[in-house]
Amino acid sequence: MKEILQKRPLVISFEFFPPKTLKEEEALFQNLERLKRWNPGFVSVTYGAGGTTKDKSLELAHRIKEQGLNVVAHLTCGGATREELAQTLDWLQKIGIENILALRGDPPQGKREFKPIPGGFQYAYQLVEFIKKGWDFCVGVAGYPEGHIENPDKEADLRYLKLKVDKGADFVVTQLFFNNDHFYSFVDRAKAIGIQVPIIPGIMPITNLKQVIRFTQLCGATIPEGLMENLEKASNPEEVRRLGIQHAYNQCRDLLNHGVKAMHFYTLNRSKATEAILTKLLGKPQM
Repeated sequence: MKEILQKRPLVISFEFFPPKTLKEEEALFQNLERLKRWNPGFVSVTYGAGGTTKDKSLELAHRIKEQGLNVVAHLTCGGATREELAQTLDWLQKIGIENILALRGDPPQGKREFKPIPGGFQYAYQLVEFIKKGWDFCVGVAGYPEGHIENPDKEADLRYLKLKVDKGADFVVTQLFFNNDHFYSFVDRAKAIGIQVPIIPGIMPITNLKQVIRFTQLCGATIPEGLMENLEKASNPEEVRRLGIQHAYNQCRDLLNHGVKAMHFYTLNRSKATEAILTKLLGKPQM
């Protein structure tokens, strides 16, 4: 990823999560096939809370890698000992995956506090350090423009990001946000404390109001007041979708105008909204 981010004038990437059914899995790969046409810099696959989807996540990462795409494999502290993490890293290296997104991970469902299992890691910076000492992966980490939901002190949260970078992180992918000012402030503050690695903004097109409200409650992101008013006034789901896509397009256009050279799309395993944004932003794909 370090090389890709340096060489390409614009890096587009997509995130998927492990589907629960065979039908959903087929739909995921159909959507991936459509999004491949934009020549993504990478594709990532998430872990479930507490590492619950580990096996499925890694299987999907392998299958996507076999399709010739660059994969950033998620790896979390949750539910794994150092020995188990080492085995996973050995396997990822063996199958040719070169990039890891190192995360603490969310607490298991129903739990409010993250607690490592015996022999595991408490913090993402420890996982970054562990990877860098034993393997030759390019490592990404998460950043939170509006602060981590468990740490309302934005400056303390930023110092923690600096620690992850100091331990070897090569790039940052941010949590979703709907107000670009949060991202610009985050980048400025990160640079001010010495974070020099690329910071990739995370974009999620709003296609379902109840769903996005649930996401924002879980991650601590906020929806601008004017946008929320318009979404709540929308007369039908299609109008919500149209407003959400237009807002995400406006975000992306503004990011490009501010010199941003990479964007990461949280696809929710769908392609149409992201396709609509990219087509309007960049034109039809050449592939």
